[in-house]
Amino acid sequence: MNDKLIRLRAAFTQHNIDALIVSRPENRRYLSGFTGTTANLMIDNQNAYIYTDFRYIEQAKEQCPDFKVIQIGNDYYQKLLQSLQQAGATRVGFETDFVTYESYAKLAAKLAGINLIAVKSITEDLRMIKDQSELQLIERAVEIADQGWAQLTQQVKPGMTEEQVSLELEFAMRRLGAENRAFDFIVASGPRGALPHGVATDKTLQPGEMVTIDFGAVYQGYYSDITRNFVLGQPNQKQLDIYNIVLEAQLTALDAVKPGVPASVVDLAARNVIEHYGYGEYFGHGTGHGIGLAIHEGPRVSFQSEEILQPGMMITIEPGIYLPGWGGVRIEDSVLVTENGYRILTQTPKDHLLII
Repeated sequence: MNDKLIRLRAAFTQHNIDALIVSRPENRRYLSGFTGTTANLMIDNQNAYIYTDFRYIEQAKEQCPDFKVIQIGNDYYQKLLQSLQQAGATRVGFETDFVTYESYAKLAAKLAGINLIAVKSITEDLRMIKDQSELQLIERAVEIADQGWAQLTQQVKPGMTEEQVSLELEFAMRRLGAENRAFDFIVASGPRGALPHGVATDKTLQPGEMVTIDFGAVYQGYYSDITRNFVLGQPNQKQLDIYNIVLEAQLTALDAVKPGVPASVVDLAARNVIEHYGYGEYFGHGTGHGIGLAIHEGPRVSFQSEEILQPGMMITIEPGIYLPGWGGVRIEDSVLVTENGYRILTQTPKDHLLII
């Protein structure tokens, strides 16, 4: 029996539902194993169905052994209603943070006699705790990113554009087995380093510039996320100082990571260090986020977070300082919360500012 389905059904009582319609692609893959682009799931207390069209029937049969595969054309709502009626399900949850108003209106119109219940994060809450198979895939995604970075640092030189750097890094990771890049890589050189999400442009890298690169790999659906920095040539004192402040903040936040600790406490640990040095106003984002089947998922590691860290959570720790007109620094690792504390998966060195 699929352990994920058992845990999902155990949450039905809390949400006062007797079935759930799953539409979000990451949740669909998590629960069923289906990697196609078109399908919906319906899970009740006894059965699990996947509804897809002709293109994906054989794929669904192969990937989803715990699900009854239902082929649909223009009759999806009719077949979904039939399954719900057979199960005696009258209170049916839907993913309120994913389903559009138009989709909800169709469900409400087509599913006569069904009480649709807005449910938020029921599957996402399960996804926060990774099992061993998930951890192995994330570890491989992290290894690919580490190895890609090592290859990139042998190629980077002044005169390359940020876009060229991004492409070289993606090519390296693809050759290492990545199925995709985790997101549009941030390659922010010189003053552009002040942009926390400064995706690569045609700007050329200049001698003496600090460069911040935020990147990651996707391996069998699972993501890694890492940020590192380097200077093209001899760094100046301010570059060294800002880097060392961010490194101290990151190490301090890591020391706070352990089961039972609120994620907001980890954020505060990093923020206190940066504020101590007078740069608090230049650290305007959260200290981290969960990673898994999405590059950003629970738990959030921010002052607004209400989550408590638990063993099996995969998070990033990524404080930064961003100074308009000067540039910025961010240091990020992928981190597993363990029974006794944490384990850093990222192996790329960070103990000093890299000079290229």
